[in-house]
Amino acid sequence: MRNRRLRIICALVACCALVTHFQTATRAQRNAIETYAITNARIFPVSGPFIERGTVVIRNGLIAAVGAQVVAPADARVIDGTGLTVYPGLIDANTTLGIPQPSPSTLATVAAAVGRGGGFGANAAPSPIPASAAFTPNMAQPGLRPEVLAVDLIQPTDAQIEAARSAGITSALVTPREGIFIGQSAFINLAGETSQQMIVRSPVALHIGFTPLRGTGYPGSLMGVFSTLRQMLLDAQHLREANQIYARNPRGLRRPEQDRSLVALFPVLAREMPVVMNVSTEREIRRALDLAEEFNLRVIISGGAESWKVTDRLKDVPVLLSLNFPRRTAAQSAEADPDPLRVLRERVDAPKTAGRLAAAHVRFAFQSGAMTSPADYIANAAKAIENGLARDEALRALTINAAEILGISDRLGTIEPGKIANLTITRGDLFDRNTRIAQVFIDGQPVELRPATPSTSSGARGGGLATGTWTVNVNLGEGDQSITVVLQQEGENLRGSIQGALGPAQIANASVSTSGELHFTVPITVAGQTTEATFTGTITGNEMRGTVQTVGHAPGTFSGTRPAATPAATPSRTPSSTQPNTPPSSSNNLSGTWTLTLALGPRTVPGTLKLTQQGSTLSGTLQSPFGTTELSNGSIGADGFRFTTSADVSGRTVEMTITGSASNNEMSGTITSEIGSTTFTGTKPERQ
Repeated sequence: MRNRRLRIICALVACCALVTHFQTATRAQRNAIETYAITNARIFPVSGPFIERGTVVIRNGLIAAVGAQVVAPADARVIDGTGLTVYPGLIDANTTLGIPQPSPSTLATVAAAVGRGGGFGANAAPSPIPASAAFTPNMAQPGLRPEVLAVDLIQPTDAQIEAARSAGITSALVTPREGIFIGQSAFINLAGETSQQMIVRSPVALHIGFTPLRGTGYPGSLMGVFSTLRQMLLDAQHLREANQIYARNPRGLRRPEQDRSLVALFPVLAREMPVVMNVSTEREIRRALDLAEEFNLRVIISGGAESWKVTDRLKDVPVLLSLNFPRRTAAQSAEADPDPLRVLRERVDAPKTAGRLAAAHVRFAFQSGAMTSPADYIANAAKAIENGLARDEALRALTINAAEILGISDRLGTIEPGKIANLTITRGDLFDRNTRIAQVFIDGQPVELRPATPSTSSGARGGGLATGTWTVNVNLGEGDQSITVVLQQEGENLRGSIQGALGPAQIANASVSTSGELHFTVPITVAGQTTEATFTGTITGNEMRGTVQTVGHAPGTFSGTRPAATPAATPSRTPSSTQPNTPPSSSNNLSGTWTLTLALGPRTVPGTLKLTQQGSTLSGTLQSPFGTTELSNGSIGADGFRFTTSADVSGRTVEMTITGSASNNEMSGTITSEIGSTTFTGTKPERQ
């Protein structure tokens, strides 16, 4: 027995020795690969002056030292940074990275589960909430649950996280995907095997959207959305006061009935948690600010496309400005109406918004705004610089401004000793078009970068399921009325406008699901009176149909179509019997002065085109309301004419390509640019 005990003791001692040795070796190995020194690099600390040639030391996931005189430690893995520029890790200040798309079955399951937890019966089937029951504490309905936490939904293996890292983004504020009370966000680093490893701070803020809920339930209109928001905030105030009274003296009082959705609003009402409101247009922003003032909320504006129009109310309100600039994402069909002038102005104004906010001293940070290509994040920040934003302000909007607004500036946003070692390293200047991301560090570790795979989930049109120009017939009980609906899809969000019999107007609170469920509101003019209409329907291919609900009227219907996507043109081949570069016949000679009519949305403007043709070459000038410009790269062939020029649009130089055809003394064609396209017609006198 004694020998057996002795053998056991010896075995335990040996095991302890082996474990100690293994831990020592592992610790030494881990320390060796957790200490890095990036030397001879250009460094933008953001917290201090630019360093032309310096060293950044990383140890145990944190910045250990940074400066021009810093020496690499003996145990560090040295990275020669010659030709590299080191920036604080870039931040996406509002995104759904890592959050899965909700499916109808998932929503039903969640609704049923929450319903059981709220006391609505274990066997109760989830169903839309009718208007009569809208203010009953029924949080079984998805979209009205502020207690939802993004951290419970994150999937670390999401492919878009990898794509964001490859674009230089190292951390992000992530939110649940949809709803009115969308839920509570988490700030995460974009690396980690589990969501818990990724978390920097959770929760960060409560997020509110103003898009009516899909389906037949309440609220299905913008008016209903605001009523629901106000009622839930009022109910939360009442419950909080009842809890305080009961806590002070519970004797003789019935215990207040709790509702976890209302309890989740307590930190918001106490100004302990900010509220991020997803709004873009001037009208939406003003309404959101009014709601925040009514309940004394700490509000942050997210999206903010027209925030530059309300800077007088944003002195103490930060903006998470979307870099998902509107643009034409598909070739315009010859049969489609030209883009409205308002849409063209939006495309011109979007890159200028950041500069305007900076000039008005409004604090802002950049967010991706549901863009499908993370590579556009830095590229569009560069466009903001081209349109008036200072380079250092752009860098701050990608780093420290986001960290300060979101309450994590003590951990991230600058390159300073003691902060988390998130770094974005480029070969070249960050905002140079030819720059590439060379390396990123997240939590002090280098992360492998892989080229982003283009997303194909938005459909063959490239701009999404709904993008395009739609010809829509609306019947409100007095026959069909024709309108043109121009939509641009960004993720599940939509922006756009209507033109036609119901008046010109901009749509709001617009969305489309992956299954084609469409929803938007828009002011329409009927019989001389303007009222708000809610369009709810479905998109199938190039057709849409559904119902229209207006205040005080019976529901109407709508149906519409858009032109099929035009395939890329196939280069024509010159028949073997025709010599290349043969000039067109003299009957099609374009030399002379042409009087043009340009279509700009609902109106037309005049122009003058002076052309000189020499063989198959064209030269001349174009005079329009945007000024007089020289033509270049002009040519004419059997398939028509083509030339390029430029114009000053709202202080911005826009390159334009003009193509068309002529017959005798008449011409017609298309003007295409990065802000959209339009059509034109022209004539010239019989003899010149």
